[in-house]
Formats: sequence, structure tokens, C-alpha cells
Amino acid sequence: MWARGPKRLFDVLVGLLLLISTFPFVVVAIGVIGLTSPGPVFFRQTRTGRHGLTFRPWKLRTMRAGRRPDPDEIVTTAHPDVTPVTRILRRLRVDELPQLINVLTGDMSLVGPRPTLPEQTAAYDEFQRLRLLVRPGITGLAQVNGNTTIPWEERIKYDVHYVRHHDLWMDVGILFKTFAAVFDESRSAGKFEDSRYGRLKNVNDVRDAG
Repeated sequence: MWARGPKRLFDVLVGLLLLISTFPFVVVAIGVIGLTSPGPVFFRQTRTGRHGLTFRPWKLRTMRAGRRPDPDEIVTTAHPDVTPVTRILRRLRVDELPQLINVLTGDMSLVGPRPTLPEQTAAYDEFQRLRLLVRPGITGLAQVNGNTTIPWEERIKYDVHYVRHHDLWMDVGILFKTFAAVFDESRSAGKFEDSRYGRLKNVNDVRDAG
């Protein structure tokens, strides 16, 4: 029920509030990037969304212009192509804020599996494709349970668990966990507890979550 209508309303209302309240920070970040790193301010790359449809998320560029990371490469704040100034923007997640535009246009949700590249999606098996049943999110269950510090297979299991069980309280909990990690980096490796999470091994009882 949550995914069929209320979640979209929640995304629009909260997304609009966040876009308005964080707009000054985005403007400052745009100025900082423009002054310290030659090249376009925004980084836009085709990603796969719900039902396998592609879209281009808005994101502030934090790597040196012209740099395109390998699909399997994990880019962290310590990456050599992340500039010293934009490293701070990544640490505070400011580079992700423009994706609130994608939330309002319906390509993304505030919470959901992170969108992947089309070439990664093409290699999905049946279980992995279940993460395409919902809109991709700015943050998600896998992101607040270790993110890139846990294996890809474990991230997929968190994503599928989210597809099967997400509701208002899970979304709110993930958002609060995300906000907490911005101000306390040590908390980003913590756990968002959900007693329903288990070792997911099949595709049973997973429906199109809208």
C-alpha cells in the first residue's frame, strides 16, 4: 500500500522541502567547484531506473573534469581524482543534493536502491533484477548498512529486502540514519536494524512495488 501512492506523495513533499532548504548550499557548492576545478559543474551519466528505464541523474561534479570511473571502481573521498575541495562536498553528501530534482520528476525516490550503469544492469541475474521494481533512491538500506564497505552480493540482498518490505517507517529510519552519518562519519558504518532482514536466496513473494 505504501508504495502504490503514499510513498510518491512523501517523496514530492519532503523532496520539495529539502530542495528549497538546501538550495543555498548547492549554490555555494556550484561556486566552489567553478572556481577550483575547471570544467562543467554538473556530472550527468546515464543510469538505470525502475523497470529498466534509463535516465540521467543530476549530480555535482567532484572528480577532475573528463574523468570517467570504471563501472566496477569504487570512488571514495580518498580517490586521487577527487579534488581536495570537492572531497569535502562528497563527505557532506552535498554533491547528491541536485538529485532531488530527479525525485520531483519521478525518476528517483528519496529512498531506494542506488541506480547503476546500464552495462551493470545488463549483467543482472533474476535475483538482482528485483531491485528494478522500485524507483532508485538518493540513499537506501544498503547505503546505511555499510555501503561500499560490504560485498556487492550483500548490498543486493539489502536492496531486495527493501523491495519486499519497505514502508513509511523504514524510509524515515533510513533518512534519519543518512542525516546522522553526514554529521558523524563513524555512524555511516552502523546498522539500520530490521528484524525481517534475512539471508534472501530466492525471488518468491516479491511483487512490483510501484
